[in-house]
Amino acid sequence: VQLVESGGGLVQPGGSLRLSCAASGFTFSGYYMTWYRQYPGKEREVVASISRGGGNRNYADSVKGRFTISRDNAKNTVYLQMNNLKQDDTAVYYCNVKIQFDDYWGQGTQVTVSS
Repeated sequence: VQLVESGGGLVQPGGSLRLSCAASGFTFSGYYMTWYRQYPGKEREVVASISRGGGNRNYADSVKGRFTISRDNAKNTVYLQMNNLKQDDTAVYYCNVKIQFDDYWGQGTQVTVSS
């Protein structure tokens, strides 16, 4: 299993970024996918999750209305569109898949929101 995130960077408050997570090594369309984020010294927290076909999406209260999770099963990729970014969104973002009893993570991508 391999998950590779991309798309992070430095953006001003109010700006937008789109994160991507390219997956391989498993049947992507058969699993829920989740985006997490981690602040320095804190545990990872769920940002958004999406069902196998994309019809069921859930969001943390802090990002509802600003972030959108989506997936392209033909490309084995999950996305996180982040709009109206705030300084509190500054964190390392990870994608995750749970396969049976195991969690798999990408290397993470840094998002920094600063003026």
